[in-house]
Amino acid sequence: MKIIQIWNDNVDKAMKIMIKLIEEYNYISMDTEFPGITSIPTEYETSEEHYQTLKHNVNILQIIQLGFSFANKNGDIPKSKACWQFNFNFNFEKDMFAQNSLDLLINSGVNFQKHKKKGIKMNKFIHFLIRCGFLFNKKIKWISFHSGYDFGYLIRMLLQKNLPDSKPVFFKLLYYYFPCYYDIKYLSVCFKKFYGGLDKIAEKLKVFRIGQQHQAGSDSLLTLKIFFKLKKMFFEKKNFFDNVYFLCNSDLLKQKKPDIFFESEIDDYCI
Repeated sequence: MKIIQIWNDNVDKAMKIMIKLIEEYNYISMDTEFPGITSIPTEYETSEEHYQTLKHNVNILQIIQLGFSFANKNGDIPKSKACWQFNFNFNFEKDMFAQNSLDLLINSGVNFQKHKKKGIKMNKFIHFLIRCGFLFNKKIKWISFHSGYDFGYLIRMLLQKNLPDSKPVFFKLLYYYFPCYYDIKYLSVCFKKFYGGLDKIAEKLKVFRIGQQHQAGSDSLLTLKIFFKLKKMFFEKKNFFDNVYFLCNSDLLKQKKPDIFFESEIDDYCI
């Protein structure tokens, strides 16, 4: 299976294809690659402190890659159009980064010179995301692994300004833009059978990677495969959506979507 590479010159073509894709393949797994964490969390953080760390890092750093992988409700994927990797404009001569994370991405094959010259411009991607019908859509099931930063970067892109100071407002924005989402890390801890990173869980489930580790397209596809393996094994009849690992309460009680909230609460942030 080929991971389709998207740069600034072929975003429009990708948009036209994805608009048709989501009519049938409405499960979207995503992963982001970003230049590390410059504000390091302490060992014993609360859920609120985790959010403040996330907010600070997302606000000062820039996304490098975003991976989308598609499936239908049965886990079937479109043969030649399942996995897409969006490569954003990034200039490490100007943009902030953590050196260890930059080295990791370079060793994983990320070409930063190409990102500097041909990377997707942010305003173009925002236009793409809105036009594709991905947002505000209750039929779309979003899947990610340890997804706080993934959704954080997407929401900051959509807001075109810093994330809110308040974690409850962040969750309201999350539900506003992405009404149904699953966090694989949260699920794996709930089941008390799978611990560790994405590759460790994949190994235990005998799910195999396509593509390069630490690249967003490959990671999103692996996340998608793990999700449907877990779905089949554990939660066909249970409800585990709308939780973000480490932004939930420390005892893993659900950080549920808001039962009722007024759009005026997020008016200052919404597009």
